[in-house]
Amino acid sequence: MTEHTDTPHQSALTEDEHGTIRRAAFGAIALVSKADPGFFAMFKESMAGSKAFQEAPEAVQALLREGGFPTPPTGSPEQVEQAVLSDLGASLQLLQAKSPTEAAGFRDVILEAADRVANASDGVAPQEQAIIDKIRRALSSDGARAAEGSSAPQQPADQSSPATGGALDDQR
Repeated sequence: MTEHTDTPHQSALTEDEHGTIRRAAFGAIALVSKADPGFFAMFKESMAGSKAFQEAPEAVQALLREGGFPTPPTGSPEQVEQAVLSDLGASLQLLQAKSPTEAAGFRDVILEAADRVANASDGVAPQEQAIIDKIRRALSSDGARAAEGSSAPQQPADQSSPATGGALDDQR
């Protein structure tokens, strides 16, 4: 596996670990944007999230910069949300273990980007705030511990989520 050492403080990250971090970051802003959909709002929110990432400290930018746009998780909206939240917790845990100085910066940038996305179009809708609260919990110490050992496997869209006990299949 290729390892990345983009910053002086960052321990080597594997391609998979780097992908998890990028998928979590971009997934978080996508979750907020999708929580209160609207055609024109999507453009404003996308720009707000991108700007927050561009204004991030150099060490966090380095975590997000390499590679193309990450492949988003697949499945039902509930499965995608769970995968992104799991990736967020796993990313924070990974950074706390390998790059503690970047862990807090990563957390702060993700929360700032989520807030900017929510505020980009007509203020924060209740659905957006609910997602931001979930993101905040996933990025808490408890959320990172819950993700321990989990790499948020992507489930094909035709499978049920273990978290719902197959209830998603019943709703289709």
